[in-house]
Amino acid sequence: MDITHHLAATLKQLRHDRGLSLTQAAAVTGVSKAMLGQIERNESSPTVATLWKIATGLNVPLSHFISSADTPPRPVYDPQQNGMSIAPLFPFDEQLRFDYFAITLAPGAQSDSTPHEAGVTEHVVVIHGVLELQTAGEWRTLHSGEGLRFAGDTPHAYRNAQPEPVLFHSLIHYPPPR
Repeated sequence: MDITHHLAATLKQLRHDRGLSLTQAAAVTGVSKAMLGQIERNESSPTVATLWKIATGLNVPLSHFISSADTPPRPVYDPQQNGMSIAPLFPFDEQLRFDYFAITLAPGAQSDSTPHEAGVTEHVVVIHGVLELQTAGEWRTLHSGEGLRFAGDTPHAYRNAQPEPVLFHSLIHYPPPR
C-alpha cells in the first residue's frame, strides 16, 4: 500500500472508530467536509499543513498518517511538491509520546503551522542550512547545529529564505492522553 492509500484508509478508519460523520470530522479538524471526503476517496492528497490539522483535530500523532508496517521505513511526504518534505526517523512511541522527523524546506518555501493539541512541545535542530522559525509572533534564525524548543500548541512557521534547501530535525512531544 502506498502512502496516499495508507493516509486515505487511516483517515476513514479513525473517523469510523470515533463515530464521526464527515461534517463532525470537519468541525473538529478545521478541514472542510469536501476535502476530508476527497482525501478518504484518495482523490486528493493534503498538504503537510492540512495533515497536521487533521492529526491535531483527531488527537493522533502526524506519523500515524504517513507511516505503517507496509510503507518503506522512511517515507517522504510532500504530495503537492509545495517545498516541504517530511520523513519519519522513528515511529511514534506510545510510551514516550513523541514523533521524530527529518524535514526539508526548499529554497523560498514557507510552511505555516496551526497550533497542535494543548501541551505539545516541539524541539527543532538545524542539520544543514539556515532556518527561519516563527514562534510567539517573532522570527528567529537558526544555523546548522542550532536548535530551539517551543510550545507547539501555538501558531508557528518555518521559512527558508536561502538559495539552498534547509534540513532540520523536529522532535514533537505529545502530552499524555486526557
